[in-house]
Amino acid sequence: MACPLYKLLLFIGLLILQVIATCKATLIAEQDDRVSELGWQVVYDPPKLRMDMETVQNISVRIDHIKASDLDDIHVVQLRSEHEHVAWAENGTIVLETLVASTSYNGTFNIVANFLGQTNFYVELTRKSGTSERIVSSTLPVTVIRPERVIDHVFTGSVILLISILYINFGAALDVGALKQIARRPIGPAIGFICQFVFMPLLSFGLGHLLFPNNYELQLGLFFTGVSPAGGASNIWTVALGGNLTLSIAMTTISTLAAFGMMPLWLFTLGRTIFERANLVVPYSRIAYTAIGLIVPISAGLLIQRYCPRFSKLLVRILKPMSVILILFIVIFAIVTNLYLFELFSWQIVVAGLGLPWIGYCFGFLASHLMRLPLADSLAISVETGIQNTGIAIFLLRFALEQPAADLTTVMPVSNAIMTPLPLLLLLIGMRIHARTKRRAENVLIPKTESDPVVTPS
Repeated sequence: MACPLYKLLLFIGLLILQVIATCKATLIAEQDDRVSELGWQVVYDPPKLRMDMETVQNISVRIDHIKASDLDDIHVVQLRSEHEHVAWAENGTIVLETLVASTSYNGTFNIVANFLGQTNFYVELTRKSGTSERIVSSTLPVTVIRPERVIDHVFTGSVILLISILYINFGAALDVGALKQIARRPIGPAIGFICQFVFMPLLSFGLGHLLFPNNYELQLGLFFTGVSPAGGASNIWTVALGGNLTLSIAMTTISTLAAFGMMPLWLFTLGRTIFERANLVVPYSRIAYTAIGLIVPISAGLLIQRYCPRFSKLLVRILKPMSVILILFIVIFAIVTNLYLFELFSWQIVVAGLGLPWIGYCFGFLASHLMRLPLADSLAISVETGIQNTGIAIFLLRFALEQPAADLTTVMPVSNAIMTPLPLLLLLIGMRIHARTKRRAENVLIPKTESDPVVTPS
C-alpha cells in the first residue's frame, strides 16, 4: 500500500510544480508592453465608468504636457480599449494638430458597452516607424454589467430554496451506523477524500492557468467548480453503473460535511492568488454566510431524523429525485435565463468543461485500483471524484462575487455540468450493449432440452 500512495503523492507534487511553472511563464509574458517615455498626462472625465450592456456614454479626454517636437515622429494617436469585445471607443482617433499657443488637447468620445466584463481605456500612439506605445499616466476603467431582470431574482430565489430543501434531505439521510462500519476500514473514503479535496482543486487550478492564462474570471469559475465536491447525482450514476452505493453515499456524506471546512480553506489559500491577480476582493463574509446557510438546513435534517423518523424516511425516498430536479433545474434555468453565456464559449471552455470531470474519473479509478479495491468500490470512487456539485459552485459564485464577475464566472460550472454526464452515459450504453451481447451468446450455447423437437436425418 505504501508504494501506490507514494506514487499518488509524487504525482500531485509534480502537478503543483507544473502549475508554478505555468504561473511564472504567465507573469513573464504579461510584462511585454511597450510604454511611451513621453511626459503626457491624460485625464478622463468621468474617471471611471459602470455601464449596462448595449449602451453608449460620452466621456471627455484631456492630454497635458504635449510638446510640439513630440508630434514630429507620431503618425496617429488613438483612444484604445484593452478588451474591445467588452467596450470600445467610437471614432477613437485623437487629432493633434500643430500646437502653437496651447500644449493641451481636449476632446469627447462615445464609449460603446458591448458585452459583460471589465476593461481599461488608454491613449496609444503609433510612430511613423510603425511601432506602438501606450501612455499609461492614467487609464479609464470601464465595467460593463447586465441589467438585472425579474427572472434573475426568480432564478436566484429558486436556487436558494431548492438547495436548502436538498440539504435538509441530506441531513435526514445520514446513516450513522453505515458511517461507523466504513470508519472501521476507511480506505475507500480516504482515497475519495484525497481525490476530491486535494487532486480536484489542484487540477482545476492547473487547468485554469493552462487554458486561461489571462482570464482570471474563468480561472476563478473553474476553481470554484473544482472545490465543490459531488452531490446527489453521483449516487444516481453509481447505482446505474453498478458501483458500491453504500460507499458512494458515505463519501457524499463525508464530502458534504468536509466541504464546510475544505472549500473555504482552498478559497482563502490557493484561490486567494486568483482573487489578487484578478483585482477582486476575497468575499470572506459572503462565503462564511453561505457556509452557515448550508449548515442550518443539514442540521434541520438531522433533527428531523432524530425526532420525526417517518417524515425522515419520506425525505430519504425523495432525495434522489430532488437531486435530479435540482441539477436539471439549475442547468436548464441557467441556460434559458443566461443565453449570453454561450457567446463566451470557446474551445478552451469546452476543453475545461470536459477535462475536469474526465480526468477526475480516470484519476479516481486508477487511485482506487492501485490500492486493490473491488471494481464496485473503484467505480463509486471514480464517479464521486469526477462529478462536481455545479449547483453549489453556481450558488457560491452568484453570492460571493459582484457583477460582472458573478456572471462571467458562471460559464465554467455551466460548461462542466453539460460535459460531465457524457462519458458516464457512453459507459452506461456500452455496458448495456455488452450485457445484451453476452446474454445472446449464452443463449446460443445453452444445450437443447428433452422437450425440444428432435430432427432425424431422412
